[in-house]
Amino acid sequence: MAITVLIADDQAMVRQGFGALLGAQHDISVVGDAANGKVAVAEVKRLRPDVVLMDVRMPEMNGLDAAREILSANLTPPVRVLMLTTFDIDDYVYEALSIGASGFMLKDAPAEELVRAVRVVADGQALLAPTVTRRLIADVTKRRATPRVKPTALGSLTPREREVLELIAKGLSNTEIASTLFVAEQTVKTHVGKVLAKLDLRDRAQAVVLAYESGLVTPG
Repeated sequence: MAITVLIADDQAMVRQGFGALLGAQHDISVVGDAANGKVAVAEVKRLRPDVVLMDVRMPEMNGLDAAREILSANLTPPVRVLMLTTFDIDDYVYEALSIGASGFMLKDAPAEELVRAVRVVADGQALLAPTVTRRLIADVTKRRATPRVKPTALGSLTPREREVLELIAKGLSNTEIASTLFVAEQTVKTHVGKVLAKLDLRDRAQAVVLAYESGLVTPG
């Protein structure tokens, strides 16, 4: 079945351009769009798309508030939110990951990256651009004097699980983590699952946020 997508952006040209690009893919179907966050929330509840491309800056209700409302609704099947952003709004991106957004795309990213992003997020994965995400989170965390999560939150993890969490936060994929630790990729997937379960995290995006906030990984 095709991946269903809703595009939320206050610029008509962006909605049309992204819609044409994604709609041309054999496995993606654009089912709707919205020019502001308020309409986006209503359309998501009506259409139940697999993925929402959500601009951060929109009138009436910004993308962050819209994403929070969508994700807190716990819709079934789950709706994945992929934020559209630029480098000048780092704090918004960081907060979006904290509330459960699956990741973000820069608006000037190549077309093939956007298509890949939708597929990756629809598959339940997060942080499709880990190196960029890491730079953003590191920059924001560096400006915060005190970690917002106590290191004791990591006490339930085994040494290997802490190591896997650290590598996730540094932007490595499961394949790269497996290569780094000289283990099978399936073993890494098992460790990642245990990390998320023990720390009560939604996905890898929130795992990265916690790793930085707890001080397990430091900027730089």
